[in-house]
Amino acid sequence: MTRSTGVVVIGGGQSGLAAGYHLRRSGIEHVILDAQTAPGGAWQHTWESLRLFSPAAYSSLPGRFMPAQDGQVYPDAAHAVSYLADYEKRYELPVQRGVRVSAVRRDGGHLRVETDSGDWRARAVISATGTWTRPFLPAVPGRRDFRGRQLHTVQYVSPAEFVGRRVIVVGGGNSGAQIAADLAHAGTDLTWVTQRPPRYLPDDIDGRALFDAATARRKALDAGSTDTGGVAHLGDIVAVPPVRAARDAGLLHAKPMFTRLTPTGAEWADGTTVEVDAVMWCTGFRPALAHLAALRLRGARGHIATVGTRAVDEPRLHLLGYGDWTGPASATLIGVGRPARDAAREIAGLLGS
Repeated sequence: MTRSTGVVVIGGGQSGLAAGYHLRRSGIEHVILDAQTAPGGAWQHTWESLRLFSPAAYSSLPGRFMPAQDGQVYPDAAHAVSYLADYEKRYELPVQRGVRVSAVRRDGGHLRVETDSGDWRARAVISATGTWTRPFLPAVPGRRDFRGRQLHTVQYVSPAEFVGRRVIVVGGGNSGAQIAADLAHAGTDLTWVTQRPPRYLPDDIDGRALFDAATARRKALDAGSTDTGGVAHLGDIVAVPPVRAARDAGLLHAKPMFTRLTPTGAEWADGTTVEVDAVMWCTGFRPALAHLAALRLRGARGHIATVGTRAVDEPRLHLLGYGDWTGPASATLIGVGRPARDAAREIAGLLGS
């Protein structure tokens, strides 16, 4: 069975809900297809101690402030899940759950969205699948020879399973710092390695400043001005309270990146070695875009060219929430609202024509 609608939004996390909010305000018929069986997007799968980078009021989707969490300046992931569930219900967004999209194809004047529960024909598609389902593991020499446990950020839950274990945490971004702090506070035998010395943002800077920096950079680039450097100019790690406490207590000491893994641990260029039981790869993600492969939009380096959120070679397709290339800070709660609004406006113009 093939159903028809104006717009299909693929993904029911924060980006998909922001898109739904603006499409609903514009009176555009749409459906949101989400592979998850419960609301909350990737937030429902994070580690227990994760904290947002900003206070609740500055971690909000369009139209609805996130309420503060009792006793917490920076809300935890469970609070974000509750907020997204309430947001979806409050605005009566048409989310269909447990629907996995396999492909998007051109179908005359429409786009055909193929799923495991039937197809949809739409005049426009917003892809908002995020990155959480595509963890990145670097091609480090010896990675296949290591006999201990290897896991990525997506598999980490709490330090309880690493009590009495020796662990290397790889990564100098926010995930690496937060998980390293989590393990350090629990007394784990920790080795933290980073590509360059950790760059902490000043303690008074959080997600609000990061959003402003990303927006200023995008405006400068659009105007042909000098690149401001954006968020990267400020630093790599937001010093949320657990990270700040571990740093100030002298529990976080980063070593340079090792040159290879051995069957029992890691080795550095100077011959130094360490034996460990587990390697935690906090090495980031890649956009989850396999469902768009049939459209053949990727360039030589696998990148889909966009103007704002609109795909250059397929104007009926918008990409939302994958990073600055689809809108300043669009992978964040506070940042996705503006590109979602812009995508809805462009789609309204397309449908009107």
